[in-house]
Amino acid sequence: MHSQLYHLLAFVISAIVVLLVTPIVKRIGLKSGRVDLPGGRKVHSQPMVRLGGVSIFVGTLVALLIVWGTGGFIDSTGQPLGPTHEYEIWGVTIGGLAFFLIGLMDDLFGLSALSRLFMQAVVAALAWHVGVSIDFLTIPAMGLVSLPIWVSLPVTIVWLVGMANAINWIDGLDGLAAGVSGIAAVIMLIVSLFMNQPAAALIAAAVAGGALGFLRYNFNPAQIFMGDGGAYFMGFTLAGVGVIGLVKSVTTAAVFLPYLILAVPILDMSAVIFDRLRCGSSPFVADKRHLHHRLLNAGLSHRFTVLFIYTLTLWVGSLALAFSGMPSGGAYAVGATVLLSYTGWKVRQLSRQ
Repeated sequence: MHSQLYHLLAFVISAIVVLLVTPIVKRIGLKSGRVDLPGGRKVHSQPMVRLGGVSIFVGTLVALLIVWGTGGFIDSTGQPLGPTHEYEIWGVTIGGLAFFLIGLMDDLFGLSALSRLFMQAVVAALAWHVGVSIDFLTIPAMGLVSLPIWVSLPVTIVWLVGMANAINWIDGLDGLAAGVSGIAAVIMLIVSLFMNQPAAALIAAAVAGGALGFLRYNFNPAQIFMGDGGAYFMGFTLAGVGVIGLVKSVTTAAVFLPYLILAVPILDMSAVIFDRLRCGSSPFVADKRHLHHRLLNAGLSHRFTVLFIYTLTLWVGSLALAFSGMPSGGAYAVGATVLLSYTGWKVRQLSRQ
């Protein structure tokens, strides 16, 4: 089977499994009373099952296992993965499982912020140990810089844990986290294939299928939420794919790409933390400082707010395609810039009404 057919297979299987499993998860959640109640900073008006991450995780895992069983995981030369690449793939996959379980425990029983961070840091350190490690950084005026172990470890932990929480933090509107993650995963799939990293691209394809398939039930008005389990799983997995598929390419552009592709959740989380600290608040106490809250307060509708943030994500993704050196990357960037300009104009018009 042609390599790219495996990526299509991973995407389709993941999406189909999610479409089939999500209604089952919803029924189980309603019967067991595992729901997210309205009130406070919540924007939903009725109890919602918040275990949708179970179906996203199951869909992604089933897709990857089927592709693995049919010999779809190969290296850049078309040969079966060697031990080093296998460790990296398993590091992302099993690390994603661990992050999913941490989030699921929080969804079911409630965990303190510090206990979640501690467990996430331990899992991220183990992933670093098996090769999911940031060994290079692009520093202005210095170019590509190799990192010693004592720097690589904390930088990797901050990246993996930070992205898991960044995706969780933007999961404040129907379909927002799933759509942003799905778009970012598709961009990572394309760029990883262009960078000749087919194994990492397979994981991105499975995550993309799961996230976009989940939108069938999660887009406004949502029937189910993904919960912390789904957000942590997708955030960690996207961050891990960025490391093994792009950062490992050891070029200045490639090292920069994951941060650009995931710029929207990164900048949203960074701005919220800075604003909370500036105001003397705890960075872990939830509030309404996120971009989607600000857009809603400006008068935008729920759906338009989500679609505008989708457009932002698509735009930074198109810039990543252009910076990667893809022949058609510049055209995608121009098209996405035009789309963003139009939606930005609509935002200004709606906010003035």
